[in-house]
Amino acid sequence: MGERFHLPEVASTLLPVALCILTLLPHSILGRPAEEENAGSSALLQRVKRGWVWNQFFVLEEYTGLEPLYIGKLHSDMDKGDGSIKYILSGEGAGTTFTIDDSTGDIHALQRLDREVKSQYLLRAQARNRLTDRPLEPESQFIVKIQDINDNEPRFLDGPYQATVPEMSNIGTSVIQLTATDADDPTYGNSARVVYSIVEGQPYFSVDAKTGVVRVSLADMDRETRENYTVVIQAKDMGGQLGGLAGTTTVNVMLGDINDNPPMFDQRLYQMSIPEAAPVGSVVGRIWAKDRDIGLNAEMVYSIIDGDGRDQFDISTDPTNLFGIITVKKPLNFEGKPSYTLKVEGANNHLDPSLRHRGPFKDVTIVHVSVEDVDEPPQFESPEYYVELSEDAEIGTLVKTISARDPDAANHTVRYSIDKSSDPEKFFYVELTTGSLMTVRSLDREEIGWHNITVLAMEMNNPTKISSVSVAVRVLDVNDNPPTLTHYLEAYVCENAKAGQLVQTVTAVDPDEPLGGQRFYYSLAPEAANNPNFTLRDNQDNTAWILTRRGGWSHQDQTVFYLPIFVSDGEQPVQSSTSTLTVRVCSCDHDGNVLSCTAEAYTLPASLSRGALIAILACIFVLLVMILLMLSLRTHRKKPFLCDEEENVHENIVRYDDEGGGEEDTEAFDIAAMWNPREAHHHPGKMRQDMLPEIESLSRYVPQACVMGGGDSSVHGYVLAKLLDADMDACAPPYDSLQTYAYEGEGSVAESLSSLQSGTSNTDHEYDYLNDWGPRFKKLAEMYGVLETNTPQMW
Repeated sequence: MGERFHLPEVASTLLPVALCILTLLPHSILGRPAEEENAGSSALLQRVKRGWVWNQFFVLEEYTGLEPLYIGKLHSDMDKGDGSIKYILSGEGAGTTFTIDDSTGDIHALQRLDREVKSQYLLRAQARNRLTDRPLEPESQFIVKIQDINDNEPRFLDGPYQATVPEMSNIGTSVIQLTATDADDPTYGNSARVVYSIVEGQPYFSVDAKTGVVRVSLADMDRETRENYTVVIQAKDMGGQLGGLAGTTTVNVMLGDINDNPPMFDQRLYQMSIPEAAPVGSVVGRIWAKDRDIGLNAEMVYSIIDGDGRDQFDISTDPTNLFGIITVKKPLNFEGKPSYTLKVEGANNHLDPSLRHRGPFKDVTIVHVSVEDVDEPPQFESPEYYVELSEDAEIGTLVKTISARDPDAANHTVRYSIDKSSDPEKFFYVELTTGSLMTVRSLDREEIGWHNITVLAMEMNNPTKISSVSVAVRVLDVNDNPPTLTHYLEAYVCENAKAGQLVQTVTAVDPDEPLGGQRFYYSLAPEAANNPNFTLRDNQDNTAWILTRRGGWSHQDQTVFYLPIFVSDGEQPVQSSTSTLTVRVCSCDHDGNVLSCTAEAYTLPASLSRGALIAILACIFVLLVMILLMLSLRTHRKKPFLCDEEENVHENIVRYDDEGGGEEDTEAFDIAAMWNPREAHHHPGKMRQDMLPEIESLSRYVPQACVMGGGDSSVHGYVLAKLLDADMDACAPPYDSLQTYAYEGEGSVAESLSSLQSGTSNTDHEYDYLNDWGPRFKKLAEMYGVLETNTPQMW
């Protein structure tokens, strides 16, 4: 077959049916027109003739056969049928979705095709020499289109749907528009032509078959009767014909509220009560005008339109704008008026002009408010009191009469008192029954200018009912304080000052507060009226100048002058005082700056010069140094020192032997205090001059046998020897070491047995009673009970 077809141009211009017819016609019939067309446009499109032949371009989707689906056949003019031509297929799905017989050129589909997944495939075909693999024809493209079948039902992608339509809507009011989507080809047959119908929801709603618009089909639907409706809509393809596929969805339609119902109070008469002591703003109660509407259409506004309680009570709407809250507008008084009547109106806030014919959208009710009696505290005639009182008022002066009464019908007796915290210093007193406020102490405006007194009133029958009132007492000023000079009470005058020179400007202060302001008068005291040194000038502006009356000031003549100044005020009674100004004579430079005000040089005798004064002071200083040096040397000479530290042996020898007071004898005499390491170097012939020892008095009653023999007597002899050495040693400290045994043996029947204490007395002691104390004191009886008259002295 010498004619050639160009597949892309034919497939893109002819309908599928025409192409199927063309595949059945002889190729010779179609060859010439195609060739002429190619020849006419070759100059523009540069077409290349192909030696390809195929006989099918379309394939139905969703093929369910067991064998591969035959699609078409490729054939080249060079194919002689001897198998020398090899056909090759490439492009979209080649080898996986489509396959070709390389000898015959037959194309088959290996997989089930779905137009909704892919509607067409672009493939490429080529013929090659089987032996040399050389292309015999240029590669050519062709398209395999998937032909649609009605295999998809319409779907509502956004369902289920929610819609709202106002209640009482007219018939035909649009509710919502629905759109169903069909995945089938809308350009081929009726597979995608959808028709809508209502399955559920009649007779309230209907749907347009072509557009899918849901509309109201029943008039005067009332939300208060029924609010929610369920509508089921069906979409069917194939134009709704038999055999078409269908899909459904649900539309939940809710009727929107409109203000078509007037409010109505649930009660025609409300009974309320409130205690008379309730403060302003207290809630009395609430009322409610019910409205079947909701939201803004149910919001209410309340007002008191009539009644004898319009000025006593107020009404407002709660935060939900539904309830009316009645509150106290002014203080209540059961004794004045025990009940009130209110006429209250409740009306809708938001009205629909088109529904006014359903009105009026308001309602009226009556509220009766009863005032409950409460035992109230006493009430004062005035909420506060202000009193002015002169500070010179006498004790017992009546300040003010405070009056209070019981507001209750019983009118109980009232008693008065003063809050102690408001008058801690007790300047005032209030009479218990009359409420008369009086002074009990003298007042002083300069100390306390205001007194804020709190007076209490209490019911006799109920002490818990107490009320208070503030009484402000202003203390008026009386000219009872004299003026005094300020802190400038010292001044100085230079030695080179001349007559008429300003020494000091003086001012005065007065704690009083005259009505016309302060006015002070200055003058020198009468005793200084003819003062030859200074004079005073009143400047008539509450100040005065102190001026010099002469020159030639000198320390040698006088260093200090005392100037008494008289000050008085201008109020009645006139108060005055005298203050002394001290004026010192000082040395100054040429600019008047003080150099020195001391006068020590001028207080010395006239015959003593400055050089003599310096010499005297130098001698006194040298004398003090010498005295200090002598005291230091004497201290160093008398300071004891130890010659040999190794001989400084301390010993405590305590002997109990079950005698004495027991544990208290541990405070024994420490003989180490008399141990002198320099005993070998003393001079026996040199006696101490500071103290004469009385060794004899310490040992006059000690038997010689006890002193000379036995282990116990050696201690006594040792102590006596050390005392003698200490008295003979010039290097020993100038004092004796004596241990007092005043409390030795406390608790013992033998009391104190100190030999040192007994030795300080010149009287004789008898120790014969030691024999009567038993064997425990036998040793003491032998030592002290017998007096040896022929015992020789140790020194």
